[in-house]
Amino acid sequence: MPAYGLAWLAGWLTGKHPSAAHVMAVAVFAVCGIYQLSPLKDRCLAHCRSPLGLLLHYGSYRGRLRDLRVGAHHGGYCLGCCWSLMVILIAVGIMNVAVMVGLAALVLIEKTWRWGPAAGRLAGAAALALAVATIWLPWLAPGLHAAPQMMMN
Repeated sequence: MPAYGLAWLAGWLTGKHPSAAHVMAVAVFAVCGIYQLSPLKDRCLAHCRSPLGLLLHYGSYRGRLRDLRVGAHHGGYCLGCCWSLMVILIAVGIMNVAVMVGLAALVLIEKTWRWGPAAGRLAGAAALALAVATIWLPWLAPGLHAAPQMMMN
């Protein structure tokens, strides 16, 4: 639901308030960059990089709601790892397949490659650079940039 709400807001801003959509594009890139460089992101990734440790932890859960608790716990860490990267899709276009593939590759690299933490920090720095560049180059955020209207006679 939050993703749908953000997508709706992005579409509404693009159509009704282009300058606010531009500010939102800069904010999306900036928030992503800041979160990518945060200790919370590192903590979430540490949990995702050790699936065996998580399985051992989940084995201690008891009771009828055990599976629900496991799903909420694991889902929370997964969301903590990836939400900021997925929010970028609001700025670049939700159906931008090339960006989806690139973000999926980045998530895979962050979680599995030994240089994953460095790749995540590099992505954070790149997102911050995009935030600054988008101030002057709004076309860097095509998902929040109104398409030119065709004139009909």
